[in-house]
Amino acid sequence: MSTIKEYLTEDHRKCDELFALMEESAAKSLEDAKEVCAEFMSETERHFQMEERVMFLEFENKTGMTQGPTAMMRHEHDQVRALMKQMEEARASGNKDKFFGLSETLMILMQQHNMKEEQMLYPMAQQHLSADSDRIIDMMNAIVVE
Repeated sequence: MSTIKEYLTEDHRKCDELFALMEESAAKSLEDAKEVCAEFMSETERHFQMEERVMFLEFENKTGMTQGPTAMMRHEHDQVRALMKQMEEARASGNKDKFFGLSETLMILMQQHNMKEEQMLYPMAQQHLSADSDRIIDMMNAIVVE
């Protein structure tokens, strides 16, 4: 099985691919992009919940660090959620300029966020949680979005 870092980094790539498909579809028609937008937002939310409900909790329990990198990542997740909500509102109302303005902001935020996780948090998590990697990955795989 893969490491926690590999597993979550691969999931970032999956979300990135869906983001690109969403933008490509929205460039043609916001209405036609409804399904791919929903899929991107759903998969991104699932990724966040895998981290927040499993990996972050395991990391915090193991290290005692509750106000460190995981607190910052939760804050950034909330920023992404707010942007995705605004994007869906812009898409539903047919406001292409607003949709793409928000998607540009979202892309920058996601790139910076993913870099912090992949270069800082995931290696730290792997260092502290490597003995439990398989169990943690299984728990993340089992996440049902709330």
